[in-house]
Amino acid sequence: MKHIGIFGGSFNPVHIGHTMLASFIGQFTDLDEVWMTLSPLNPLKQNRDELIDDCSRLDMLKIAVEGCDYIEVCDIELSMPRPSYTIDTLTLLQNRYPDYRFSIIIGSDNWINFSRWKDYDIILERFGVIVYPRPGYDITEKLDSPNVSFMNDAPIIEISSSFIRKSISEGKNMNYFLPSGVYKYITDHSLYK
Repeated sequence: MKHIGIFGGSFNPVHIGHTMLASFIGQFTDLDEVWMTLSPLNPLKQNRDELIDDCSRLDMLKIAVEGCDYIEVCDIELSMPRPSYTIDTLTLLQNRYPDYRFSIIIGSDNWINFSRWKDYDIILERFGVIVYPRPGYDITEKLDSPNVSFMNDAPIIEISSSFIRKSISEGKNMNYFLPSGVYKYITDHSLYK
């Protein structure tokens, strides 16, 4: 049975921090693959007006993971009702791929608020959670559960999509902050200006 890690996000835009983390988790855990899952609308996120269209973000994700055999792009949430909830995504994936086992990958910033997620207890029980560190969000309380693993040795990446968007709007060159080809896509399509 394949074990798939679902790494969801708005990826607005996808940056090297996202792909570095997906690569690390894909290679240093028991996961067979990491599916970077595009979220059209996160119910807990602010600044929704800064979100560019789904198709552009999906195109950039595909460019970012091209050629990597253990990272895939998943667009399942684009066809689901909005806002999308993780439990619904996981349930639909489990129904669609009954021979796969799914876990979600979240940052410690989300772990701290995990009890606010819809049906978080069912996510824990049926699927499991892999938590990676985020700057400024140390985990002091670790749940003693076989379905939760903490990736304390994962790289801490102090880069954000909001930083990338702001920098591009100020005319900065973000080529080295983005996966190969993504910056060209952004400039070719005049995104984040």
